[in-house]
Amino acid sequence: MHEQITIRTLFKKKQEGKKITMVSTYDYISAKLCDQVGIDCVLVGDSLGMVFQGLESTLYVSLDEMIYHTKAVKRGIKRAFLIVDMPFMSYQVSKEDAIRNCGRVMKETGANAVKLEGGEDIAELIHRLVSIGIPVVGHLGFTPQSVHALGGYRVVGKKEDEAQKLKRDFKALEEAGAFMIVLESVPSHLAQELTRDSKSITIGIGAGPHCDGQVLVFHDLVGLVEDIKPKFVKRYAQGAEVFRQALQKYKEEVEKGIFPSEEESYG
Repeated sequence: MHEQITIRTLFKKKQEGKKITMVSTYDYISAKLCDQVGIDCVLVGDSLGMVFQGLESTLYVSLDEMIYHTKAVKRGIKRAFLIVDMPFMSYQVSKEDAIRNCGRVMKETGANAVKLEGGEDIAELIHRLVSIGIPVVGHLGFTPQSVHALGGYRVVGKKEDEAQKLKRDFKALEEAGAFMIVLESVPSHLAQELTRDSKSITIGIGAGPHCDGQVLVFHDLVGLVEDIKPKFVKRYAQGAEVFRQALQKYKEEVEKGIFPSEEESYG
């Protein structure tokens, strides 16, 4: 039986140059599979709005929905480090609101950390959360909750002014106490520079191979999502095709009277 992964375990991996693995998922069964193969971190992402609920962005996901899914995921993991996305408008209104909501997530779900999108603007909040014992993961680069402000899905940091802002934001999060920072859709060389000089752990998604670890959505990496495939996604299985074939066979066997056979029937 492997030991429970902690922040200390993750920093040890960074120091030893061992890559950290993270998968984003939203249910008990997929979380259990991640845990069985030894994935280090499981993130309950607000991407569940698109992947699980079929919405067009993450903006519509509620705090109650995040808590519901995190409870399910928590039941599936024995050793992985569990991180929860704080959804849109659950921490932007006021510091009091943010602390209350983050505290609620930690208390009700048994998660190990919360993840917040934003840079210098939320550094003070992160410092406050960390000081009261809530571990925080930051998220920079393309931040899905700011999709409208960013003018759609795109790589962030190619232009010099954006790269400089990203560096300032990264430093602010690091100094505020974010022990881990996710870099999404960021040029590889910039992610490499940030990682090299960083005390915090960096996790990449579309940020090249130089981060301390990588994250992908479960449904993307097993090939259950077919209609969109961002450049940074690698499909390790054709999951949707496997499921379709099983459903097709079931349909045919029921229609032909093959299923259930005597083997699946009670005497």
